[in-house]
Amino acid sequence: MKQLDVLITADKIEEKVKSIAKQISEDYKGKEPVIICTLKGAIYFFSDIIRNLDIPFTMDFAKLSSYRNGTTSGEMQLICDVTTDIEGKDVIICEDIVDSGNTLDYFTRLLKEKNPASVKIAAFLSKPSRRQVPIDIDYLGFEIEDKFVIGYGLDYAERFRELPYVAQINSPADLED
Repeated sequence: MKQLDVLITADKIEEKVKSIAKQISEDYKGKEPVIICTLKGAIYFFSDIIRNLDIPFTMDFAKLSSYRNGTTSGEMQLICDVTTDIEGKDVIICEDIVDSGNTLDYFTRLLKEKNPASVKIAAFLSKPSRRQVPIDIDYLGFEIEDKFVIGYGLDYAERFRELPYVAQINSPADLED
């Protein structure tokens, strides 16, 4: 593999995650939010956030997709829904990256049909230049330019999620030996 262009170091990620977890803990003091991890990409962000919280919480998972055979179809699909009853509860969605906003908008609308007390969004990365739907991110890790990124849960063809940092790739050739 060629040398990768590291955009966000592991140290910067750790510092930001701790800051977000502290803010969530302050905002939800005396409450017990339901924190939902959107699979698969947000698993690292979600895990690090919940490990740094000092409030009680319930966790759940959801899996959505707008992809078919590696390309986006634009058609949203809920592959795995949350199993927790969120009616009357505060909900925080942990998302890996907000790109167009379409998937997150779709998921947020589905959750609101279940009558939660509130729905907030914690996103590791945001690409505002790609946004097609307005999305309010309540807890943001990093805003990045329109680059293809891997690492810290983000993948290319199910590879490179394990990288402890976020790197930019210009083409799949960047990942070849």
